[in-house]
Amino acid sequence: TAYNISMGGVGVGMRDNRFINYLNPAAITARDTLSFMLDFGIAQKNMYNYDGNTRSAYNVFNMQNFVFTTPIYKNSALVLGIAPFSDVGYKFLRTEDDPSLVAQMGDIKYQKYGTGSLYQLFFGAGVTLWERFSVGAQMLYYFGYIDRHSNILFNSSSSYNTILTGWKYKVNSISGKFGLQYAQPFENGTELVVGATYRLGNNLNGDVVRYAYSESNSGVVDSVVYKNAEDVKLRIADEIGVGVSFRKRDKWSVGVDYIQQNWHNSVFQDYSDFINFTPQTARYYKAGFEITPNRYDLRYYMKRVTYRAGAYFEQSYIALNGHQINSFGLTFGATFPILRLYNGVTFAVNMGQRGTLKHNLSRERYINFMINFNLHDIWFLKYRYD
Repeated sequence: TAYNISMGGVGVGMRDNRFINYLNPAAITARDTLSFMLDFGIAQKNMYNYDGNTRSAYNVFNMQNFVFTTPIYKNSALVLGIAPFSDVGYKFLRTEDDPSLVAQMGDIKYQKYGTGSLYQLFFGAGVTLWERFSVGAQMLYYFGYIDRHSNILFNSSSSYNTILTGWKYKVNSISGKFGLQYAQPFENGTELVVGATYRLGNNLNGDVVRYAYSESNSGVVDSVVYKNAEDVKLRIADEIGVGVSFRKRDKWSVGVDYIQQNWHNSVFQDYSDFINFTPQTARYYKAGFEITPNRYDLRYYMKRVTYRAGAYFEQSYIALNGHQINSFGLTFGATFPILRLYNGVTFAVNMGQRGTLKHNLSRERYINFMINFNLHDIWFLKYRYD
């Protein structure tokens, strides 16, 4: 959510009764008794790409998350929500420059592009034991579509048909995530929280279609290959995370996370079509903080606002030409309280860079905006007087 992203993405060791933190299933037990919480977010992403020769831009607007949590019994709570898990979005175009081919066939272009998304629907519960130790678990359901296209376009010659090839994935899978947190309070009102999470690695189910078409300029399509397979041969790596935070309630908090995913044993259906690609161990380093000048100030509204900032460095699972693709960025944001209790609107900005112009690679710079609406209410009150 915007709460996590505005602090560099930290969440494994964060506990806050004002916001939903579903990154650690154990964190949902940090709440006021009988409180109901709902969080809805939307995001706008802007990406600017450069490969040393060509510049391009890409913009998208979509829902970011929908999640709510409510108490079950005493020190336990449940959480239910949906959020994006992974996006596919790329497009490459190269023009043939071999004089002999151009003279014979005219303008030839090689095009590769991909679209699609995987979403995660999660349902979980957590409980606090012995006042300081919390455990939680989530059932994850992944679902979505992925399309990968690889085409050859003959734009100036009617003698050759356009070649359209690619893969169409329709996938789903069930997995699980587990978390724990230990909170140690101190006499001066501060609190130290240590957390850990583990997400199971699992294979994606569904089917994949491998196709190849030949299309003439008049629009006549001839199927060359159309093969349907039930084994999609895609695997999501397992994930382990650890985090630490230190805070003073309603005043300030700082946190750091480390997350690791081992993709070495994962397989890809179209692996042979990739060029110089090898999966790696992904590592994520995150840090962030927040501060509220005076949450209960009656005169100055801006003193009741919670301000946040953070930074991160990511080593992705992708290595091209023997070089691992890294990204880094800065984040900041704020929560503006509305009405009573913990209702508010949270804004987050994430700006950074992925990739490099070295080693014949491309660079992507991005700035993403997110808005979350945080709703909070007290349920199941038993009134003394009617």
